[in-house]
Amino acid sequence: MQSKYNVKFTSTHLLCLTACICQQLYAETGSTEPVLLPAITIEAPRTNTTWLKTPASVYRIEQPENNNNTGVNLSETLKGVPGLQLNNRENYAQDLQISMRGFGARSTFGVRGIRLYVDGIPATMPDGQGQTSNIDMSSLSHVEVLGGPFSSLYGNSSGGAVLTTTKEGTGKDSVELGYSAGSHNKSRADVVLQGGSDKASEPSYVVSSSYFETDGYRDHSAAKKVLSNAKLTWDLDDGSKVNWIVNHVDINADDPQGLTRKHWQDNPKQQVAFLKQFDVRKEIDQTQTGLTWKKPINDQHELNAMVYMGQRDVTQYQSIPKGEYSINLGLDEDGNPISSTSQRNPRHAGGVIDFSRDYYGTDIRWTGKDLLPDTRLTAGLAFDYMDEDRKGYENFNAEGQYGVKGNIRRNENNTLWNLDPYVQASWNFLPTLTLDAGLRYSNVHYESDDKYIVGLNKDDSGKTDYDKVLPSAALSWAINPKINAYVSYAKGFETPTFTEMAYSKDDGMNFDLKPASSDNYELGVKAQNAWGNFTAAVFQSKTQDDIVSAGSVNGRATYKNADKTLREGVELSWNKSLWRDLSAQASYSYIDATFDAAIPESDVVKGTYIPGIAKNQAFAALNWQPETGFNAGLDVRYMDKIYVDDANSDAAPSYTVVSANAGYVWQQDDWKIKSYVRADNLFDEKYVGSVIVNDGNGRFFEPADGVNWSAGLSVTKAF
Repeated sequence: MQSKYNVKFTSTHLLCLTACICQQLYAETGSTEPVLLPAITIEAPRTNTTWLKTPASVYRIEQPENNNNTGVNLSETLKGVPGLQLNNRENYAQDLQISMRGFGARSTFGVRGIRLYVDGIPATMPDGQGQTSNIDMSSLSHVEVLGGPFSSLYGNSSGGAVLTTTKEGTGKDSVELGYSAGSHNKSRADVVLQGGSDKASEPSYVVSSSYFETDGYRDHSAAKKVLSNAKLTWDLDDGSKVNWIVNHVDINADDPQGLTRKHWQDNPKQQVAFLKQFDVRKEIDQTQTGLTWKKPINDQHELNAMVYMGQRDVTQYQSIPKGEYSINLGLDEDGNPISSTSQRNPRHAGGVIDFSRDYYGTDIRWTGKDLLPDTRLTAGLAFDYMDEDRKGYENFNAEGQYGVKGNIRRNENNTLWNLDPYVQASWNFLPTLTLDAGLRYSNVHYESDDKYIVGLNKDDSGKTDYDKVLPSAALSWAINPKINAYVSYAKGFETPTFTEMAYSKDDGMNFDLKPASSDNYELGVKAQNAWGNFTAAVFQSKTQDDIVSAGSVNGRATYKNADKTLREGVELSWNKSLWRDLSAQASYSYIDATFDAAIPESDVVKGTYIPGIAKNQAFAALNWQPETGFNAGLDVRYMDKIYVDDANSDAAPSYTVVSANAGYVWQQDDWKIKSYVRADNLFDEKYVGSVIVNDGNGRFFEPADGVNWSAGLSVTKAF
């Protein structure tokens, strides 16, 4: 406990010290003479302010023109963001593992507790489950990452928000052809068409399509992915702007699953021999489209609207044995056979998940400026709806062969929706003081209609409603034109996802899960001057009924509520243009995430660490990035150990990895040629990339790749 208080003492003094240092984003010179730094516009908080004046932990990451990456995963771009833990599972069947200040760390697949947006369109369902698989890296412009109390402005499951924006067409029509290859037979081919427009009746456009495949780092980890994205933009004569986005992704990926510590140490590339018979894999097909509209009515009024719709199909084959059912297992208090994890249990939902999901929604808001002196008002309404047909099948046939779709064992229709009104206000009541406040009524309505009622498989239909009023407030102080300090508070709210409710200890829907609510506090300072750009923040989150893992057995994850959890820590970041095209970046995150009360009938006592969260993270990078000619970069990332379960019985060890890249850009008239080569995990560190929290089979570890390389070439022709 003493060390914990020492960290609090140190972080508080670090924050005080930063107010005297003066630093953070895109300084153009290292001179000590006064300089005019470019304003960095931030869209995520919807306050129409610059990065420096936004009273929140928010970061804007530009996608470099010469990024020297394969362009497959968001983890290639989002490096070194304080508070963001982004792990590549080396498993394309389960997506990236993302958590923000510890929120979302429980996820065994997909993204939980963090809101994801692509060009203003949600990549997160109304229940809080999201995925990064449809983000097109070929046409990516920039990413904004919003953490801390201000993220509650996005409603349910907003322990943080990640907003990605793709490029708009500019200049001449052009076509870009690219190809990259790398370790484990990785290859990616892409084409990007783009062009601008000077006429309001004609859109500018960016159309991008890519094909990626790999044999995978581990046994049974091959994957294929097709991704296409199109964006049309109209800048109309009346000052309004319209974006139309269409996106499609198709993924077929094998799942190597986790390893025990012994298996990982013996051979990190292996798949457990027993699991090979199941041919565990996932197939994803998703198409969505959306329209955004921004209309300035006059100098004081502005309207913004977004509407979207999509369809997602997923088929997943799991490694669940068919088992043997015997009445000798006994009966429960209701006279039903005791549950088992084998599919011979009449209540079991099978070893194949198959669902089709239709979703749509809208978000409409009005903004008024200076209707009251020095005040900006926003009022909006967000609506989201999802309809899901979920089926389960046995993963074996009559001959006992695994890895095929057998008899149906589950058939239900699930619907959920939310209708969230919200208001925001920003009042600059003194020249150096600004008060920002927000209020959102977040609500989610679940209903499940069970259509598979056979024998002992009873009717699991049901419905439940969750709702919460989410206030937020922030006071910011412009110490001088180059330094801002702020303090903020917000109430957070997170409902269980439908997937997390899908299984309970008796194999029916787990409607007993409660939503989590949190009180979030932050004290921060930002500086932007000739020394660079600097941020520091101290935060605390107290959560009631936190949703935590209750164990995962044979690929079937269940969840429960923890009475109280506590997350507190400090975040620091700095970056600067050092000389000409040479820039540096560094960040550090500390988070102490613990259960703040014991959980009955478990190994959790007060002070036990929440699994899946690294206490310390650090990142540093140096980049030489001219528009043409030679470019290069070097980065170092440190990750502290991560506990694998509630009992803290084991941990993935800490690690440090180094990556290096180099490239060359040649441009002549309407031709542009880019080439690159990169090496990741340069010193062949043996480490665990992510953990499967509370896995009931003890297969917690998902090994990361050793030293690996990639190289690529692209050719662009303008017409």
